[in-house]
Amino acid sequence: MAHRTAGGLGDILAAAARGQFPPANGGTTVVAQPGHRDAGVLAFTAHSVIFLDEDEEWLRAALARTDADPLGASMNPGFLAALMARTGRSMNCVDLLTCATALPGEPDVALTEIEDPEHPRVARALKFRDDVRVWAADGGVLILGRGVAGRWEVAVELDASARGRGLGVQLATAARHLVPDQVLWAQQSPGNARSVRTFQAAGFRPVGSEALLIAH
Repeated sequence: MAHRTAGGLGDILAAAARGQFPPANGGTTVVAQPGHRDAGVLAFTAHSVIFLDEDEEWLRAALARTDADPLGASMNPGFLAALMARTGRSMNCVDLLTCATALPGEPDVALTEIEDPEHPRVARALKFRDDVRVWAADGGVLILGRGVAGRWEVAVELDASARGRGLGVQLATAARHLVPDQVLWAQQSPGNARSVRTFQAAGFRPVGSEALLIAH
């Protein structure tokens, strides 16, 4: 059963970062969107969170129509397709959501900040995040910005020639030194095993899965 809670998504994420998760009771919590851009579904262990400004009764009925195991109904393709049709939004994929605590001191990899807002990597990041900062390294790029519910998120991109020599782990770790908050978040496609291993090697721990609905 879906139920709406007074607590916001930011509170739920902050608690999850501390290891305090919603009750593993098979339920689904519905909260308001933090803003127009950010809408979607989070799945923790045996509990889901829908952050979407949508009618609760419709959400409950759509979940029931999936005929899926209640523990996985919120990430069922049928339910996610119904959300996209209802809202007119699209979706890239279901991501693994991970987080790590900030680290003191300076990164141990040489970085040069890219301040040009017209730079392709900066321009793309600004579509999904606020307060974006981008650094270039020899063979890769590190991107920091405020994403869902204002959380700080990191993305790492490597040149093909730089793969296999540990640069991804260095950049993901460097982000933990650069983030201006106590917690840093990152999403990885579960099928991108290289990315999953990179972030876990950099100290990011799995929290749940996330499906973001993208407005056009």
